[in-house]
Amino acid sequence: MSLTGKVAIVTGGAKGIGYAIAADLARRGAAILIADLEGADAAAKRLRDEGHRATAVKVDVASEADTAAMAKAATAELGGADILVNNAAIFSTLKRQPFEEIEPAAWRRVMEVNTLGIFLCCRAVLPVFKARGGGRIVNISSGVAFKGNPGMAHYVASKGAVVSLTRSLATELGRYNILVNSVAPGFTLSEGVLENPDLIQGVREVSTRTRVLARDMTPADIVGAVAFFAGADSAFITGQTIVVDGGAYFH
Repeated sequence: MSLTGKVAIVTGGAKGIGYAIAADLARRGAAILIADLEGADAAAKRLRDEGHRATAVKVDVASEADTAAMAKAATAELGGADILVNNAAIFSTLKRQPFEEIEPAAWRRVMEVNTLGIFLCCRAVLPVFKARGGGRIVNISSGVAFKGNPGMAHYVASKGAVVSLTRSLATELGRYNILVNSVAPGFTLSEGVLENPDLIQGVREVSTRTRVLARDMTPADIVGAVAFFAGADSAFITGQTIVVDGGAYFH
């Protein structure tokens, strides 16, 4: 699935799942704008060192000003944008706990990044897509939206909202030739997750045991589905969610 000539914005693209997605899209020919709070410049340099066209911008996706600057940078440095991958989210730093112990401030911050962030990024990039005559939005949700996993009510709720927002945006933006889809990964051993032993201890074993493909999931397992929604082979698909979790949930 060649993406030669396309420009992709990947939020949360400096490491983990986001960087794996950015690197895969780059290898397929896309120019990449990595948007992240930390490490964006270094990640873009890694891609350039591999011979790809890449740039970076520091972005808090929950900031209207930052997301507007992101869209402006895509146009100024790469000529526009054709693909937006909304990957930035709060997960790997979370602690599993009963819902009644979650502080309202923590709930608000998860919602701000995981849901408001997608709204702001899509809104900022919309004029750029319209100017290009269309575009692709790929939202990274999660299999927990369908399974209702315990211990992370704020995260589960936020990812359910991502699935619903994907459907709503698809119905609104189709007239502009903008397709909106979602990829819902299972529990993935990303860089951030590996830095949270408590999270691994609480989730890893049960996740692996309940999969048809009973092994750990890595960022490399996700990139193909994202590339599919970003490329020409999905030109008549919108509003859909693909669950990529090794067969833990059939959706």
